[in-house]
Amino acid sequence: MAYLRTDGIITRVVNFGEADKIITIFTRSSGKVQAFAKGARRPKSRIIAGSQFLSYCNFILYKGSDMYSVNSTDVIEPFYEIRNDLVKLTYACHMVDMINDVVQEDQPSPMVLRLFLNTLHVLLHSEKQPELVNDIFGFRLLSLLGYAPDIYACITCGSPFTGGGYFDFENDGIVCCECVRESNGHFLQSGTIKAMQHIVYSPMDRLFKFVLSNGALSELSTFVDMYTGLKLEKKYKKLDYLKHL
Repeated sequence: MAYLRTDGIITRVVNFGEADKIITIFTRSSGKVQAFAKGARRPKSRIIAGSQFLSYCNFILYKGSDMYSVNSTDVIEPFYEIRNDLVKLTYACHMVDMINDVVQEDQPSPMVLRLFLNTLHVLLHSEKQPELVNDIFGFRLLSLLGYAPDIYACITCGSPFTGGGYFDFENDGIVCCECVRESNGHFLQSGTIKAMQHIVYSPMDRLFKFVLSNGALSELSTFVDMYTGLKLEKKYKKLDYLKHL
């Protein structure tokens, strides 16, 4: 019988039968896998803590005829406090929707996993605005997927930006104010452009090391939402709930 020992984070939980679960795990070694967690809903189950949504664990899974089954779990980080904070949980669920859409089975994505875990850590342990944390995650994820736009110089004249510019969605780059044609592009302040440059190109340990004004944050959020919808061809709606709180 084939066993798989790997660490991973649970991105989906579906109750099955009276006491079981089917969990989706974003693993370091095998991308996304599904596993049957027998008896995981019983109060005295030895895998109850390691079968919760967002739990990051070391798993031992064995391969059945249809899917893996959970043999044992060792919880590394439960991210329990995120699950108890409605706002943070909503942002985390939005990120999970993106993860489940772009991560494939049997295709390891270690950089995406590292980004996701670091993002959840910042969301949980820092005072940074959840909206900014989410924007950083979303834009960096798109960059890792190969959708990094041209944001260091004007795509028309090649001049570096000294002020704001206009994002050209057709050509995936920013046009300076001198080159822009009337009604062409989505305007971005210089602070927003600098934030985008940082998100795309900074090392992972510096990724979240900046702040934005409320105006620039609003502008960044609007852009990331538009760019995500364009590149992933999907409108993510979970964050709409926060507008009514």
